[in-house]
Amino acid sequence: MKIATIIIRTLIGLLLLFASISFFFHLMPAEPAANDNFKAFNSGLVASTYLMPLAKSVELVCGIAFVIGRYVTLANILILPITINILFINYFMSPDTLPIAILLFLGNLFLIYRYWDNYKTVFTA
Repeated sequence: MKIATIIIRTLIGLLLLFASISFFFHLMPAEPAANDNFKAFNSGLVASTYLMPLAKSVELVCGIAFVIGRYVTLANILILPITINILFINYFMSPDTLPIAILLFLGNLFLIYRYWDNYKTVFTA
């Protein structure tokens, strides 16, 4: 189980690093929107000017934490709302990329399960 944890943690970390670095350095061209709702949603995110850089910065920090293996408990807490939003955005607006979002979310839940002993104090009164 320890090897599975390391593999999943590293794969999620690399995926987050790739997504954030490609956003900041414009390494991948933007794909055309599959439908008008997704295009309007994406243009709203870009128009906010702070939300996407903030989310990608959190992805970058959490990706580094996952790859290095330090502060994984904190990184799981920080990245969980972002993975939930990625899952919902893909479910409702871009279902063709839903499998990647599901795997990312399930991997995050698996890491929370594996590091559950670190979270026990958070849920005590």
